[in-house]
Order: sequence, then C-alpha cells, then structure tokens
Amino acid sequence: MELPCAHGAAVLGAHIRSTDADFFVEELPGFEPSGAGEHLLISIEKRGMNTAFAAKRIAQWAGVAESAIGYAGLKDRHAVTRQRFSVWIPKKIAPDIGLLQSDDLRVLEHAWHLRKLPRGALAGNRFVLVLRELEGERVAIEQRLQAIAAHGVPNYFGEQRFGRKGDNVQQAVAMFAGRRVKREERSLLLSAARAELFNRVLSARVAAGTWNAALDGEVWMLDGSRSVFGPEALTPELQARLQAFDIHPTGPLWGAGQLRTSGPARAFELAALAGDTASRLQRGLERAELQQERRNLRLRPVELAWAWHGDGALELRFALPPGCYATTLLRELGDIRDIHSAVT
Repeated sequence: MELPCAHGAAVLGAHIRSTDADFFVEELPGFEPSGAGEHLLISIEKRGMNTAFAAKRIAQWAGVAESAIGYAGLKDRHAVTRQRFSVWIPKKIAPDIGLLQSDDLRVLEHAWHLRKLPRGALAGNRFVLVLRELEGERVAIEQRLQAIAAHGVPNYFGEQRFGRKGDNVQQAVAMFAGRRVKREERSLLLSAARAELFNRVLSARVAAGTWNAALDGEVWMLDGSRSVFGPEALTPELQARLQAFDIHPTGPLWGAGQLRTSGPARAFELAALAGDTASRLQRGLERAELQQERRNLRLRPVELAWAWHGDGALELRFALPPGCYATTLLRELGDIRDIHSAVT
C-alpha cells in the first residue's frame, strides 16, 4: 500500500547504512536495576549483529537455554546498536564477564535484577543516522527538517513490520483462512495485520489533511504515555492541548470489542477500512481475541538535530518513543535507499 507523505514532495535522495556505523541506535532503558535477584542485566554495544544472534551468544556464555534470555526490543544486524539483555543465572554464579567481550560485542555495564526483562520495557530509542551521496538542495532539506521538528510526522508502522518480502499481510490473510503457522510466526502475522489496518486509517487521514487535527468524536492519547480518553467533542481547551503536543489523535489497533470513536471520527475509520482484505483482517484479529486498542496518529521526534559533514553527508540525531520507526521520519525527507532491511 502506497502511504502518502504529510510534508510534500521529496527534497532529497540519499543512501543510508553505507557502513554499520552510519546507523547507530541506543535503547533508552525503562527502569533501573534492582541490584538483587538472579537475573543479570547486561547492557552491550554490538556491531553487525542482530538481537537474536546476540541473545544466543549470551546464552552460550552463561550456559543456559535461550529461553532464559530477555530483551526489550529488536535491533537490526546492519548497525551499531546498544541494548539491554537479561539472563537468568541460578544462584548468581556468573561466568567471567570478560569472556563475553569481543570485537563485535562490548559489555557496557551489568547489574543484578529481580525479574526477566520483558518485551517493551524501554523508554524509547535514540538514533544517530548518517545519509550519504545526497541529492537535493540544502536549503530545502533544512526547511523540511524544521517542519518535521515543529509539526511531527504521521506515525506509520514501518515497512519492517510487514516482513523482508513485504508479504506478511498476505500471509496473515492465509493464516486467518486456516493455514497453520508456528507460534512465533503467528505473533508476527497478527502484528502485521493490525499495522496494515492502522496504516490504512492513518494514510486516509494524511490524504484528508487531518492526521494532526481533530475530528468530532476523536479518541485522544496523552503524550508520552499510552493513556487514552474520549470520545469527546472538540473544545478550545482540547484544541490548545492538541497544538501544544500534550495530546494526540489516535487510530485503531484492531481487535475484539467496540470501536471506541464516535460520530465523524468513527465514520471516517470505518470508511477507511472498507473492502474485502480489511474485513478479513478485522475478523481474523477478532477471532484471535486481541482487544481493541489505540495508537497515536502523529509522532514528533525528540530533540531532532542535524549537521553537515565535510564530505556533504548529513547526520541526523533524534529520539523516538517505543514502537515508533525511524523510517517514518526518513520517508518525509525523500528517497532514502537502504541496501539492508531494518528492524527497530
């Protein structure tokens, strides 16, 4: 599905990930270690290594099953990434931490904790990205970056959610029709189905110019949280909070139960989700007993900054909340060519 951009035509073309170091991601921890317990929290920096491979290496170092390893989020292989892992070590008898160190994996810190690190237990991700072989006018590029910093971007699910071949939605339709899949694949396909429906609603609102505005009957999300309220009629107070980025309009993460919006907002969402494929995805998610949830429609990067290198490369620095994609920001700049597929 072609997703419209909110800020107009492309202002640049560029390459990303010319080297691993051109894509740096640092996971922002969601909590401090307790200092006690049988789970060792290990913060590492890895290069050219995805999360699953790092987890396997940590399990081998600790002499435990891979199921004893926890991590909050997935990080791509073709990058330099910092993230936290937990490893369950009975009786707190851990091997020498130095034996885990290598040229492509460096231990930054470690501490004991009471529980296994669960998925999603992070405050966000900080990025440092370098774009090379740029095509475009510097003035136009900086104006676009200023617009993104001021107004944000549509909070699309990135292409990573839809699989390396981009066929996860088709596979989800087949699964809902009866095709058997493995448990871990089922989870990925359910997520892809939800993401597809959300992106359909958001793309329709971008096309209508309402992705960062209010419809009557809107359901709102508080900035920096997953707390939602509404539907409520638009008031001057809500409009002021919307403009101040204190609250955001939302779209549906489909599941069983009633669609929470009302009035024009509800009618808009239902119209955006018309069609056979969308109906199959909706019914499948309902049968899977996922519940109706909401996701904010707009995303404003935190502390977006940029700098030009002497060779003409452009460095971008920003942070994003959990579950948000750097590719949603990059696509608002233009054609960013990546020879590797990404996972946030």
